[in-house]
Amino acid sequence: MPRRLPIGAEIDEAARSVHVRVWAPTHEKVTFVLEGSSAPGGPGRGREVTLAREPGGYHAATIPDIGAGARYRFRLGDDPRLHADPASRFQPEGPFGPSEVVDPSRFAWTDAAWRGIEPERHVLYELHPGTFTPEGTWAAAAAALPYLADVGITTIELMPIGEFDGGAGWGYDGVNLFAPFHPYGRPDDLRAFVDRAHAVGIAVILDVVYNHFGPSGNSMFEWSPYYRAARATEWGEAIDFDGPHCAGSREYFIANAGYWIDEYHLDGLRIDATQAINDSSDEHVIGAIARRAREAGRGRRIFLVGENEPQDAALLRPPIELDALWNDDYHHTARVALTGVIDGYLHDYRGTPQELISAIKRGFLYQGQLYPWQSQGRGTPTRGLARTRFVNYLENHDQVANLGFGERLATLADPATLRAMTALTLLAPQPPMLFQGQEAGSTRPWYFFVDHCEDLREPVRKGRAEFLAQFARLATYEAQAVLPDPCDEATRRACVLDPAARTPSNPAVRFHRDLLRLRRDDPAFTDPRPEALDGAVLAERTLALRYFQPDPLRDRLLLVNLGPTFAQGAVPEPLIAAPAGTTWRLLWSSEDPAYGGHGTPAPVGRERLAIPARSAILLAPEAAP
Repeated sequence: MPRRLPIGAEIDEAARSVHVRVWAPTHEKVTFVLEGSSAPGGPGRGREVTLAREPGGYHAATIPDIGAGARYRFRLGDDPRLHADPASRFQPEGPFGPSEVVDPSRFAWTDAAWRGIEPERHVLYELHPGTFTPEGTWAAAAAALPYLADVGITTIELMPIGEFDGGAGWGYDGVNLFAPFHPYGRPDDLRAFVDRAHAVGIAVILDVVYNHFGPSGNSMFEWSPYYRAARATEWGEAIDFDGPHCAGSREYFIANAGYWIDEYHLDGLRIDATQAINDSSDEHVIGAIARRAREAGRGRRIFLVGENEPQDAALLRPPIELDALWNDDYHHTARVALTGVIDGYLHDYRGTPQELISAIKRGFLYQGQLYPWQSQGRGTPTRGLARTRFVNYLENHDQVANLGFGERLATLADPATLRAMTALTLLAPQPPMLFQGQEAGSTRPWYFFVDHCEDLREPVRKGRAEFLAQFARLATYEAQAVLPDPCDEATRRACVLDPAARTPSNPAVRFHRDLLRLRRDDPAFTDPRPEALDGAVLAERTLALRYFQPDPLRDRLLLVNLGPTFAQGAVPEPLIAAPAGTTWRLLWSSEDPAYGGHGTPAPVGRERLAIPARSAILLAPEAAP
C-alpha cells in the first residue's frame, strides 16, 4: 500500500488492516504485539506477528482486522521487553506504554484557504502548552487564540511536544518524536488547535529537537545503535547523520520534519541547537530537513527558524537556507541595558545605544571578532542578509530561566525603561518574539522543570546548579541554596500563567496591542530594503532610528531614551531632520498614561529636542506651520 511515512503504523481502510514498518538493522527478528483492538469483535489482546525483513535494515508486515485505536508494541529478537513504535503517532500512557494506531485522515480540517504568513508579518509568540493555561491542554490554549490574534500575534512557536517521560517538562527530552505529548490532549486536539489558529489568522510553528534523545524512556539505541554518533552533546548522546550506517537515522528526522507540516498543518519549525547537529555529508541533514518541510507544505508558506549558539549565518545561505535565526546578541545587549547586570555569558555586552543600533542594522554583533567569554571568535558575517532573517526578543524560555531565579523582566526592570525597550524591539524590522505572558506584563516566574524518574532527579538537580554557576551571582552558596528544585511539582505550578491578565483593560496588553498595530499597519517598520533604516547615537543612553520611505511624508523617526530626560538645542545629526517643508509631530509615546506612563510634552520645538526620561517616542512628518 502507498505510505505517508517510511516508518510507523499506517491504516489501509480498504483492506481493514494496518501496515507497520520499522528500522531495526541489527535485529534478525522484530515481532508486532497487539495489546488491544478498536475493531468491534476483532482479535483480542496478545496477538503477535513477526515482521518480514526488507532491504536496508527494515522490517514490515500487514496486520489484518485492526484499525485506529489499536494499541501495540514490538519485541526485538527474543528479548521479552516490549518497546513503543519509534514512529508512534500517539503514546496514550507515555513512552513506556503501548503505541496507538492513529488515522490522520479522520480530522475535518477547515483551513483549505490558509496559505501562511508573509515573511515580514511574523510576530512570534513562544508558548508552552502545559503552562500557558491552568488546564495545560490544547483545548484550553485554543480558547485564548482570538485574544492573541487581537494583540497582534501572527505566529505561535510551540515549545517541543514530542512525547517524553513524566507528566510535565519543557519538552527538550523527547523520545517519541512523532507522538504529541499525551497530557496536552489527543492528536486531534492538536489538530483542532492548529485549525482554530489558522481560522483567526495565526500560523503555528513547532520547536523540534534533532540533536539528542531524552535520557528517560529512550529505546531508540536499542532499535538501532546506528542512531548514536561517536561524539556527544551537552544534553546527551549525539545523533549520527554521517556515519556508514546512518541512512535510517537521517530518514527518521527528515520524515519527522515533513510529518508535522503534513499531518498537523503546521507552518514551520524552529530547529533547536543546530550547532549540535553535526554532519559532513554532501547534503547537510539540516538542508534535507528544510527541503522536506517545504515540500510537505504543498505551496503554503513555511517558516523555518534555527537556534545556533555560535551564530553561524551560513545556515541562512544556500544550500541550507533557513528563513531566520534567533539573535542572542540582541537579547544580551538589551538585557544588559535593562538590568545593568553583566555576568556569565552577558560578559561581552554593555547595553549601549550603539550595540542596539548595530544589532538592528546588521543582525549579529559578533561576526567573527574575538568573544572573550569563550576565548575565541564568535559569529560569522551577515553581509547581504535581510534584516528579516534575524529574530529579536527580550525574553525566551532559556533566558528567563537562566539569568536569575526565573524572574520576568516585568519584575526586574524599571517599567518605563522596559516599555521603551519593548517599543524598540517591536518596531525594528526584525521579526519580534514574545515569550508567553510577556504581552500581559506577567510576573509569574519561569523555571526549568522536569518530571523524570527518581534515579534521574538528583543528576538533574546537580546539572542545573552547575550550569547556573557560570553566573558569579548564582554560584554563591546563598544563591545555590535557594535555587528552585526542577523536580518539584510546585516549581512547574509556579510557572502557570494567570488567564485573568488577558484582558484589553490591562495596560500591558493595550501597550503591546497598540505597538503591534503600528507595526502591522505602517509599512515603514517592515520595509526590507537596506536603505530603509538607519540609526544614530544621540547621547550615552539615547538613540534614534530613522525609517526612510519612497514618499518622505511616510518617513518615521523613533527616539529611544533609556536614561534621564534628554533636552538639547543643537542636535548635529541628520537623521533627526524632518523631510523638507515639514516638522515632526508626535504619533505615539511609551509614556502614554494608558500604559502607566506620565505623559509626553511636545518633543520638537523651535529651540530644542526633548525626550522624556526612560521613554520611546514615535514621530511622523507634518506640514510646517
